[in-house]
Parts: sequence; C-alpha cells; structure tokens
Amino acid sequence: MLLEAHDLHITYGDIQAVSGVSFGVKKGELISIIGANGAGKTSIMSSIMGLASVQSGQIFFKDREITMLPAYQRARSGIRIVPERARVFNRLSVYENLLVGIYGLRKKIAWEERIGWLYGLFPILEKRQDQAADTLSGGEQQQLAIARALISEPELLLVDEISMGLMPKLVDRVFELLLKLNHEQGLTILLVEQNAMASLEISKRAYVLETGAFACQGVAADLIKDPRIRQVYLGG
Repeated sequence: MLLEAHDLHITYGDIQAVSGVSFGVKKGELISIIGANGAGKTSIMSSIMGLASVQSGQIFFKDREITMLPAYQRARSGIRIVPERARVFNRLSVYENLLVGIYGLRKKIAWEERIGWLYGLFPILEKRQDQAADTLSGGEQQQLAIARALISEPELLLVDEISMGLMPKLVDRVFELLLKLNHEQGLTILLVEQNAMASLEISKRAYVLETGAFACQGVAADLIKDPRIRQVYLGG
C-alpha cells in the first residue's frame, strides 16, 4: 500500500469526528471516501496531511509511519492536498501561486517545464498568469489550487470536496481531469466528496463514511448499484 491508515480516532474538544477508521490506497489507484456534510471526511484528509491531530491510530506512507510528522515533512515526502474551497493566495499572481507549490521542495524538478505542462492542462491559468488570484472566478481558483498541488510532482494527491461551489459544467471537467491524471500519469488520488455519483463514477474503490465511521466499502461500480447507497447518496 502507498497509504495506510489504522484505527484512526480524531476529536475536536468533546466532538468525536472520526471513530476507528482504517483504509488503504495502493499506488496508482483513485479511491473515494463519500459521505454527507459533517461525516468526518475533511478530518480524515487533514489528519493524513498533518493538519489535524490524531488522538489514536497510525498513518503510514510508503511503509513509513508519518502519524506524528509535521505537514511540511509530509509534503516533502510526496503528499499534496487540494483543499476545500481552493484557498489560493489572493494577493499573489497565478504564476506566484504556482511557485508556492515548490517552495521548500528538496527534490529537483524541471519546474519551468512543469509550469508549461500545467498551462497545457489549464489554459486559462496561462492567460491569467499575471493576475492576482483573487481576481479569478471560483472555478479558475479551483483549477489554480489543483495546479499548485501538481507542480511538485506528488506521489499522492489528496482532493478535498473539489466540487463545492462549482457549476455543474465545471464539476464534470474537474472530475474528467482527475480521471485523466490517474489514467495517463498514474497519479494516486484519494478523493473525499459529497458529490457521490461523480466521485464513484471515476473511482476504482470507495468507502462510505457515516458519522465518523465507515458504513460500507467496496468496488465503486458495485456501490453505485447498491439500493441503499443509491437511496441515501444518489437520489434513488
């Protein structure tokens, strides 16, 4: 497994956000964790990235325990996150936001070529490269957040509620892009989403999270056909 989580428990004060969650992601997989708002999905992502403390349990990346590592060391090890609601650096230009993605990176990459490749994926970013990020539309900012995460050539991409606030047309494009990155680049992706149908359609496997614990898991294509999953998450 590229990523493994064992019996994770995450609390915020008296609130138990995640209770005994265990899962794994193999290299080259695209895996989804679906669930309603408040189910604990973002807490799981934050714990993997080192942005939320784990009360108990263990996280392994490339067979190395990272449970107590700070976020910057996890980023250097090859994990990057596309956070909920983009969270770009508003006063920096598009180009400068991309450069932030390689700040502190120890491995050498051909970053100018990488930016050219990213502009090929996101032509609008090249067009707006000198603009401040806060002048971009919501969809453009989301594309910038993905590009910023990709510039460092990560081994694992965490994608947190990427469809939130996007128009349906843009949601389709973003999910198509994630599938392309997985199939053509072999990028390992862990996706957490409220948009269950869109995420299941592009995933190999999926976990269904309810009130901080997994209710079920399996092959994504099978979960789409499951009557209970369809009723609760897919609208019947």
